[in-house]
Amino acid sequence: MRHSRRAGITKGTRVTVPHKERLFEDYQVGEVAEFGDYPITREEIIEFAGRYDPQAFHTDEAAASQSNYGGLIASGWMTAAVMMRMLVDHFISSTASMGSPGIDELRWLRPVRPGDRLRVRVTVLETRRSQTKPDRGAVLSLDEVINQDDEVVMTMKGWGLYRARSMPA
Repeated sequence: MRHSRRAGITKGTRVTVPHKERLFEDYQVGEVAEFGDYPITREEIIEFAGRYDPQAFHTDEAAASQSNYGGLIASGWMTAAVMMRMLVDHFISSTASMGSPGIDELRWLRPVRPGDRLRVRVTVLETRRSQTKPDRGAVLSLDEVINQDDEVVMTMKGWGLYRARSMPA
């Protein structure tokens, strides 16, 4: 996969610690970050689908043109994988990330086609320090994948676990 090239932009709150260096306490409810510029190619759509989601509208242009999509589209799982790459490149802290207990409400809203350019918008919805392991906390975010026409093509809510800077008093 190619890397995203656009730097992160954070809106709504003042960020004093770069995203890649953050600890649990640095994530603020209401903050919004946008980043990425990922070009979707026909070749990558077909290659990904051939390996992981070999439905005809992802792998065969002639069959895709006869489908309800009217042409080749990316697998939703490819869109999710592209989003994950941009999250790792621009948002998830390499200093404190401890993985994720899961995601909720994954939705594919619009087809992603060859030539689309995708970016990600992350809104922090909730932060919660662990009651059983106070050296960490969980961050709930709404993650949106947006195309070049400012259309949201995919959404999900996901929890990330992050190491904390300090122990509660």
